[in-house]
Amino acid sequence: MSANFIINKNMKLKPLSDYVVVKAITEEITKGGIVLPDTVDKERPEKGEVLAIGEGKLLDNGQRAAVSVKVGDKVMFKKYSPDEIKVDGEEYLVIKESDIIAVIIEKRLIN
Repeated sequence: MSANFIINKNMKLKPLSDYVVVKAITEEITKGGIVLPDTVDKERPEKGEVLAIGEGKLLDNGQRAAVSVKVGDKVMFKKYSPDEIKVDGEEYLVIKESDIIAVIIEKRLIN
């Protein structure tokens, strides 16, 4: 099942195939609890939150392979794989599912 991302009341963004729309997470917290804002490190992001997913990759048999991430997941991806897009002044990343390398599970959620 795909998910649309609503940008504003006049526009929706729906990724195709196995593409995923992500909002970069650029703020870091050090082990000492200090928050480093995105202005400290200007390298390309490697983490983000999934905002929308496509319907999945079309297989040779005509069926679709389900996307393995869901809206709201925090993910790590290859540094140079995302395509950057800007809509209404906001920057988003569009990534192929195969370039996502991990889902981040927060420590407090692990039993």
